[in-house]
Amino acid sequence: MSELHENRLKRLSMRSWRRGTKEMDLVLGPWSDMHLKDLTGAKLDTYEQLLNENDQDLLPWVLGQAEAPEALRDLIAEIGDFARARLRAHH
Repeated sequence: MSELHENRLKRLSMRSWRRGTKEMDLVLGPWSDMHLKDLTGAKLDTYEQLLNENDQDLLPWVLGQAEAPEALRDLIAEIGDFARARLRAHH
C-alpha cells in the first residue's frame, strides 16, 4: 500500500526541519513550510531525493559554492533563491 499523500508531506516536513546541521534546518524547514504542500508528482519525488543527500553536500549546492547533481539542479536553485530572499528580508 502506498503512503498517503498527507502522511508523506508530514514526513518530508519533519525531515526538512530535522537535518544534520542547523544551517540546513534553517534553509529547508522554511522552504518546506512554504512550498511542500504545492509539490506533486515528479517534483515531490525530487525533493525527497534531495532530502536523502548529506547536509555537507547540500549546503554548498544551495549556496552556489559547488555544482549540484543535474537531477537536483533546478530544485536546488529554487531553494537557494528562496533562502537568499528570506535572508535579505530579515536584514
